[in-house]
Amino acid sequence: MKMQNTARTQEIIAEAKKVTYVEAARWGKYRGWRYVLGLMIILFAWLIVGSGASVLVAFALGGQADPSELGLVEYYLFVMASFLCFLAGVLIAVSLVHRRHPRTLVTARERINWHRVGHGFVAWFVPYCLIGGLGQYLFYPDTFSFNSDLLTFALFIPIALLFTAIQTTTEELFFRGYVVQGASLVWSNRIFLAIVPAVIFTLPHLLNPEVSAGGWLTVFVTYFLVPGLLWTVVSLIDGTTELAIGVHFANNIGGVLLFNITGTALPSPALFTISEYHATYGALAVLVAVPVFLAIAYGVFKRKTPTRFPEPPQDRG
Repeated sequence: MKMQNTARTQEIIAEAKKVTYVEAARWGKYRGWRYVLGLMIILFAWLIVGSGASVLVAFALGGQADPSELGLVEYYLFVMASFLCFLAGVLIAVSLVHRRHPRTLVTARERINWHRVGHGFVAWFVPYCLIGGLGQYLFYPDTFSFNSDLLTFALFIPIALLFTAIQTTTEELFFRGYVVQGASLVWSNRIFLAIVPAVIFTLPHLLNPEVSAGGWLTVFVTYFLVPGLLWTVVSLIDGTTELAIGVHFANNIGGVLLFNITGTALPSPALFTISEYHATYGALAVLVAVPVFLAIAYGVFKRKTPTRFPEPPQDRG
């Protein structure tokens, strides 16, 4: 009997290692109508309630609804206000509609591996700074200017760290978490699971000013191919969205705090301002950064998988 129990325990542990965050879509209550309802709640919170929150921030900080009159820090807060509502919508949908822990959007294990999140941050931040920042300076030095208002920059750092983390994590929970899990109930094919969130991730970014400047090249490489498709593929391979959360934060915090391009969707009092957006260089820099990222993420930071027991599936509901 003892040997049978030991064998059963080892079998459960082996299965636990194989469980990915995608399979967590079938935990809790997961009928199709619940995903439709959850999606409606999330989009309403993000687009409707979030827009109202942004307007309130504009009134509070500038005395009017027009955000164009706001300063850089105030405008940053104006944009970030909607992501607080976006995050609330995601948490409500997962917790109340699907009756499962929001952690399951990240991993099927008992705890989020924050070391893996940090690995993703470092693996992308290094090539971002060297190729996207220093490289662009070497090719286009005349477009760089240093922010001499260091007091504003210093005060902006904690604000940027907090709200950028909320923004990027929320997007990961939704696009690479909720959307991928919902799509897996339709078809578990990995190519399908990679393309669906990549397309959906690209759509809201089509309104960004960079699209007008860079055209199809920016849309395809800077939005669809790398952050949309690559980061989803990495999540599917890794079995969690931990790497993608770190990568996304590194990408956005670099643009907000270090190298901010004039006329982008999110201007900020960054340390350096780039006066002109070069779409071709931006696309090439991203493509060059990808193999460096993969080498660091999977070469330097080898995946260590802790043994965790998966949560027991509940009724479909």
